[in-house]
Amino acid sequence: MKVTFPHMGNAWIVIQTLFESLNVEVVVPPSNSKQTLTMGTRLSPESACLPLKLNLGNYLEAAKEGADTIVITGGIGPCRFGYYGEVERQILRDAGYDYEVVTLEPPDGSLLGLAKRIRYLAGKDNSWAQILKALRFAYRKSVAMDRVEDLIHAARPRLPIPMETEKLYHDAKRRLAQTMSDKGVQDTVRWVQENIRERQEELGTPPEGFQKPLRIGIVGEIYTILDPYTSMGLEEELGRLGVEVDRSIYLSGWVGNHVFQGLAPGYRSIKSYPSHAKPYLPHFVGGHGQETVGAAVKFAQEGVNGIIQIFPLSCMPEIVAASVLPKIQEAYKVPIMTLIVDEHTGQAGIQTRLEAFVDLLERADLQRGIGQTRGDVLSVEGR
Repeated sequence: MKVTFPHMGNAWIVIQTLFESLNVEVVVPPSNSKQTLTMGTRLSPESACLPLKLNLGNYLEAAKEGADTIVITGGIGPCRFGYYGEVERQILRDAGYDYEVVTLEPPDGSLLGLAKRIRYLAGKDNSWAQILKALRFAYRKSVAMDRVEDLIHAARPRLPIPMETEKLYHDAKRRLAQTMSDKGVQDTVRWVQENIRERQEELGTPPEGFQKPLRIGIVGEIYTILDPYTSMGLEEELGRLGVEVDRSIYLSGWVGNHVFQGLAPGYRSIKSYPSHAKPYLPHFVGGHGQETVGAAVKFAQEGVNGIIQIFPLSCMPEIVAASVLPKIQEAYKVPIMTLIVDEHTGQAGIQTRLEAFVDLLERADLQRGIGQTRGDVLSVEGR
C-alpha cells in the first residue's frame, strides 16, 4: 500500500510525519501548481469547487509515483466536501485509475467507523499504543507548524527584506518536515523566533509603520485559507504590502475541534466562533460558514483594520456567510472584502484588489487607532 492525500498548504508535513511514524509508505504529491489544476480540471465537473479540481490533480501526479491508496477526511452537513471521497473515487475509476479511497469521517459521524479505518491504514504491525503515539506527535508538530506560520505573519510587515523572510519560512518548513523528535520540533520554533529577533535588532529603531502595521483578519473556507496556491499567495502579498495577517483557522485548531472534539485546543481554538456568530447566524450551515461569521465578529471586536473573506466559487456555506458579513461590517464599522477564486482567477486581479483594499484602510478617516497589538511577535508561546 502506498498512501497519498490531497495537498492543503503545510498539512503535508503533518500527514507525512504521521504515516512515516507508523512505517506506512507515503507519497507526498507535488505542491499545487498550474499543472496540478489543469490536470484536475480536465476530469472535474464544471460546477465542482476549486479544491476538488486540485485534489484530482494531486492524485494524478501521485499515481505517477506509485500511489495506490487515497486518504481524505469526510464531513457532515450541507457542504459537498462530505461527498468528495466517493465522488473522486468514481471520477478516477472512470478515468482508468484504480485507487482505493479511505475516507476518515469525523468522530461525530461514527467513532467505530473512524477507528476501523485508522486501524486499516496503520496495518497489523502497529499496536493502538503506537498509533496513538504517532497521532500525538503529528498533532504536536501541527501546533508547532501553526506557531511558525503565525510568527512569519507577524514578521513579514516588520522585516525589510521579503525574500529573506520567505527563505526563513521555507527553511523552517524543511526543518519541521525532517525532524522526528519533540526536541527538533521545539528547536525549530525557537530558531525561527531567534532569527526574527536578531533581524529586528539589526534594524535598530524601525519606522512607525514597521512597529504598528495594519492588521487584516482572514476568514473563509479552510482550504482556500490554508493553501497559498489557492489563495494566490494572499498572506504573503499582504505582508509585502506592510500588513500583519491574522487567520481564522489554523490546522491544529481545526483538528483539535473537529477530530479530537475539543479535547485538544490546537494552536488557535475555534471553539468560540459559534457563540460569536450567534447574533448573526445562530445555526450550522455546513462547511465553515458559521465559523467565518464568528471569526469576523471576533476580529472586529479585537480591532482589526479590515477583514477579507475568501472561498472557492460555488461554495454554498461561504455564500451564506457572505450574505451576513455586511451586517457585521455595519455594526462594527470594519471594512470587509470578499474574494472568490476558481481556476480562472488571475494573480494580477487579486493583487489589484488587495492593493486597493489596503489603500482604503490606510486612509486617515478609517484608521481607528488600534489600542492593542499582537504583543511580542517573538514570543514562542504565540498568543
